[in-house]
Amino acid sequence: MIYTVTLNPAIDYIIKMQEFQKGEINRSQEEAIIPGGKGINVSIVLKELGIDSVALGWISGFVGEEIEKRVKKYGIATDFIRIKGQESRINVKIVTPEQETAINCIGQEVNQNDIEKLYEQIRKIGNNKESDWIILSGSVPKGVDEAIYEEICKILNEKNVKIIVDTTGAFLLNTLKYKPFLIKPNRHELEEIFNTKISSKDGAIEYAKKLKEKGAKNVLISLGKDGAILVDENNETYKTDAINGGKRISTVGAGDSVIAGFVAGYQKYENYENALKMGMAAGAATANSIFLATKEEIFKLFS
Repeated sequence: MIYTVTLNPAIDYIIKMQEFQKGEINRSQEEAIIPGGKGINVSIVLKELGIDSVALGWISGFVGEEIEKRVKKYGIATDFIRIKGQESRINVKIVTPEQETAINCIGQEVNQNDIEKLYEQIRKIGNNKESDWIILSGSVPKGVDEAIYEEICKILNEKNVKIIVDTTGAFLLNTLKYKPFLIKPNRHELEEIFNTKISSKDGAIEYAKKLKEKGAKNVLISLGKDGAILVDENNETYKTDAINGGKRISTVGAGDSVIAGFVAGYQKYENYENALKMGMAAGAATANSIFLATKEEIFKLFS
């Protein structure tokens, strides 16, 4: 089974308009209200590709109830932990032809008891004969420190679990000692980690190999309009250009779609080259959509 962990889920209110004028009354062309959070996005795209997963995380209040209801509408199993206190987040994304503006709210606060409940769930993963997957991605709510993902990896260490980590800074670096199956920093995040500027795919490959030396088995670096590179566990290197499959609408969820596509491609074809291609197709399909990619668009771009 695949488990996606979204520690700070949200309702995303996406507004598409021709032009956004600060301080003026603006009118939208199109709106979408969707369950948000990186792990939830991964679960939705996986389901679109015919792969089941279980969405984990904390939810609170009526917003949390709405998040769970909307996730379940996609046919995704959930095992969210309900906590007391502030509401889960509502984020606003304003999309125009020229730019995207995001207002990401703070959301709920968790306590140590809530964290222990999550660890109890994590301990049940990887106890069967077949390999489980867990995808750790995104930000954390108030009350959670940077060791949370490290602790989850520690609990799962030496179990039959493939761990994917898609987060930033210390949250990512602290997990590398547990040899995650895949990490996916983007160019900006890679530059922050190594305090440098990366201007080419060869430069990205150099630093991807440094992350492998720290413990990651496979390192996928997304480079935006310049495509992506993958250095796999056998030190094979793959480069790909960005897919120009249509007019970009929004990059919201594109990186999460890359993760979902990679997992689906790896399970279907059992090789890293096609896993990368499927990931890039899924990311591009989402960028061409008001929400997340469809199966038809993914396979059209994959071909």
